[in-house]
Amino acid sequence: MIEIDINFDFRKDSLCGDPDSDSPKLYEIHKFLWSKKLPSEQSILFETLKIGGKFGRIVLKNNLIDNLSSDRMCPHFVGKYKGRFDDWLTEKEREDFKHIARTIGGHIVFPAHKKNGFTINQARGVNRKISDRFDLTLECIRLFYLNEQSPLYNAISRYEDFFKLFVNFENYINFFLLQDFVTENYEVKFCLPFDNFERSPLPQNIEEYKSYKDETIDKIIKRNKRIKNMHSR
Repeated sequence: MIEIDINFDFRKDSLCGDPDSDSPKLYEIHKFLWSKKLPSEQSILFETLKIGGKFGRIVLKNNLIDNLSSDRMCPHFVGKYKGRFDDWLTEKEREDFKHIARTIGGHIVFPAHKKNGFTINQARGVNRKISDRFDLTLECIRLFYLNEQSPLYNAISRYEDFFKLFVNFENYINFFLLQDFVTENYEVKFCLPFDNFERSPLPQNIEEYKSYKDETIDKIIKRNKRIKNMHSR
């Protein structure tokens, strides 16, 4: 049993500035949280593994599928898109957003290595209909379980063995403690208006950006509390 500090910012444990690459604390918590029984009654057991030598990255080796890696779920968009969003928040608001996004509630795992194309992590970052947003990624995962098309269908399909571990979308949500990102009926709660991937995934004005920020922070805080409650019993 390890103690989980749900307020810890994993950037403080990264030499390169990207905890998903090299934070030992982040990977130890991932290993602790997700080493458990699957809906299929199999148990998935993780070990941390450093690949690529002294300045390589950490991955999660396991007993069932290929290595997995950590991924920050929700982008804050600050410092990207030619600084478009940088002046839309105060300095404190920006730093609070960055901090919450880098707590354990703001991280998940996906398959680590390329398989005939982008990884899921890479694909959701470069796809202009997703722009790294986790709510839109989650909708693509929901549609995949229904065998319906989405902007990430091809990328997700390459890692079908990973998603089969959870059998269906509801189990996937429950396994990764993502209940606060969906409704009681397991429909995705979107942080911005959703129109079947037609509109830009980016906030279009300050009001939308602040709404996106508030919705995202609220979901991560609730997931943090869920993680703490689940593992303090």
